[in-house]
Amino acid sequence: MDNSNSQASLSARTPQDTFYDVVIVGAGAAGISVAASLLARRGMTRIALIDPAKTHYYQPGFTMIGGGIFTAKQVSRPMASLIPRGAKLIESAVSEFSPDDNQVVLENGQTISYRRLVVCPGIKLNWDAVEGLSDTLGRNGVTSNYRIDLAPYTWKLVTGMTSGRAVFTQPPMPIKCAGAPQKALYLSADHWRRSGLIDNIDIDFYNAGAVLFGVADYVPALQSYMDRYRANIHYTHNLVKVDGDNKRAWFATKDAAGNDVRVETEFDMLHVCPPQCAPEFIRNSPLADAAGWIDVDPSTLRHKRYTNVWGLGDAVNTANAKTAAAVRKQAPVVAANIVADIQGEAQSYQYDGYGSCPLTVERGKIVLAEFAYGGKLKPTLPTWILEGRQPTALAWHMKKSLLPALYWRGMLKGHELLVRPAKA
Repeated sequence: MDNSNSQASLSARTPQDTFYDVVIVGAGAAGISVAASLLARRGMTRIALIDPAKTHYYQPGFTMIGGGIFTAKQVSRPMASLIPRGAKLIESAVSEFSPDDNQVVLENGQTISYRRLVVCPGIKLNWDAVEGLSDTLGRNGVTSNYRIDLAPYTWKLVTGMTSGRAVFTQPPMPIKCAGAPQKALYLSADHWRRSGLIDNIDIDFYNAGAVLFGVADYVPALQSYMDRYRANIHYTHNLVKVDGDNKRAWFATKDAAGNDVRVETEFDMLHVCPPQCAPEFIRNSPLADAAGWIDVDPSTLRHKRYTNVWGLGDAVNTANAKTAAAVRKQAPVVAANIVADIQGEAQSYQYDGYGSCPLTVERGKIVLAEFAYGGKLKPTLPTWILEGRQPTALAWHMKKSLLPALYWRGMLKGHELLVRPAKA
């Protein structure tokens, strides 16, 4: 839908403090990166970032907190300190989209108008989708590295456990960082192995999916670590209920005859990856597809119905892995296509579905999974430097030292090392 005529008339009658060339909903990795890349290309662009959060988190570091490697302070920055110069932060949440009128409505009722809109609010962690889970998180041995306040509790449980049963869960896709549920298991088991406790602890991995990892090339290395840690893998088992006081968990699955059944297990430690979905204000908006995700073209990331809207990050309906590495590739594509649109050019810049998942299989080694649409391997470095299908110390050092610095000082600043988009 072309709203160019309404844009012109709107800008003439709207106060400047509520009208912007580009409005970006969400100031996470995606939103800040797009703003920085846009301003690097077209510095005079009036940009507003809308996000109620006071603190910005480097979310790939959460698993490392749960493994006793990072602290919460290392992965946190004040949100206002990261907003690119030339962009304005509006500290509010969006309650409604009116794309036919080129407007978003804030929770306080204020209307913000735009010429172009970028939507990247992230994904919703749906804790309440599992019965009893919210009531016991952070106590009774129930934890999750998906929340920064709970990740330290994960490490407390791991270091305090000398025997018993440790259960790790993974819900149905899509989820952000699909390797994170496994990473929690690997780092925990590695600690128990190094401490001489691995024989005293039963490890169970309950996976709602049917495979260990969605890209088959990486499965052999990952399976070898599951075998090393003697982890019992239960496929097509989806966590549906937790009783923290009695340390019991229930999983929905099917029996040999195909009937729906529930399987119960006890635990001493339970690490949960919660079910995930698009935020409600996205699901209930005109921007959503039938499943509730932002409906974009998988290559240009332009909305399929509203031509002055783009989406990226975890809330879009593209088939890539939902990771920060995917956002790092997506943001320059969106920025370049917006500038092309401003200049009256075609949407020539293409996203190839790249995503990366550094699977931390032990302290000091990582299987660096890099792939694009269709599971096609997409290594950044030549295999003679880094063979991503095998655990390497180099990938560990990249994850621990290089990637955080690249995030804070590069990606969020609009520097596009190795990801500057080219025209298709």
